Order: sequence, then C-alpha cells, then structure tokens
Amino acid sequence: MSVAPRRKGVFARPLAEYVLKQVDPLVAKKGFGEASLLMQWREIVGARIADICAPERLQWPARGRKPSPDKAQEPATLILRVEPGFGLEIQHMAPAIVDRVNAHLGWRCVSKVTLRQQALAQRAEKNRPRIAPVDPAARARAVEASEGVAEESLRAALVKLGERALAPRRIG
Repeated sequence: MSVAPRRKGVFARPLAEYVLKQVDPLVAKKGFGEASLLMQWREIVGARIADICAPERLQWPARGRKPSPDKAQEPATLILRVEPGFGLEIQHMAPAIVDRVNAHLGWRCVSKVTLRQQALAQRAEKNRPRIAPVDPAARARAVEASEGVAEESLRAALVKLGERALAPRRIG
C-alpha cells in the first residue's frame, strides 16, 4: 500500500487562529486566561444580564513564594462593570453568574464577584440599526446548502451566515 505524497504549499487557515493569537496576550493583561469569556459573554450569562454588566478583569489571589504542590490554585474574583442603578440586581444574581462562568470555563475558576458601577460603552446599541427578520426562502437555501456538514455547531453557524448572505437586498 502506497501513501500519497504530501502536497507542498500554502493552505487556508481559519481566521480565528490569527485573531485569537493577537487577542489572547491582550486579554491576559486583564487576568483572563482566554478571550472566550469576553467574546461569548452574552451567550454565557444571557442577553438580559449582558445588557447591564460586562466582565472587566479576573483578579487572582497573590501566590506565595513557594506554592505547595498539594495546595490547589485558589479561585479568582470576577470584577464586573455594571450599569449605574443595576448593582443590587447583579449582586443578587452573582451566584448564578459565577456558576455560568465556571461551567463555561470547565473548572472552578471564579469564586466571587466584585462590582464597579460604570456606564457600559455597549449601551450605544439603541442607536444601532436593527437587523431585518430572516427571509424564510434564504433560510431554506442555507439549510439545503449546509446539509453535507456533519458537525452540528459548524452547520448551525453556516446556516446563520447563509441566512444573511442569501437574503434579498433591500435598497432604501
């Protein structure tokens, strides 16, 4: 049995590989181990909570000079920037937020939440134009085009992209 020779040349790589390599060092300065907590905040905590607060940094406890091997890493404190007037509401939701963040990261990374009341820059969403509803014909074409994709999450992302790309353009 012969093995096909490897082709030499440049192959396309996902854009996410390049972006995350540039973003991760910037996020690390804020105490985050990875950018996913910031980039997927709305999916982690839900739209209602994400509209009134955002993660600012993870504050890790100070380590001793010689950490003992039997002692586990102490969890961090998640510092949230909260819209003025919503601090009490987020304070009551803090245990649920901690649970959701830890579930997303896959380990007990966060143990408590600290709040900073400050206006979010994302509140300018009110001025952002609304996305038109999805055209059923475009959705059907997108679903049909992505039928051969085996991975469920990739297929869902392709359908979402196709819905917008295949929708008829409106002028005016």
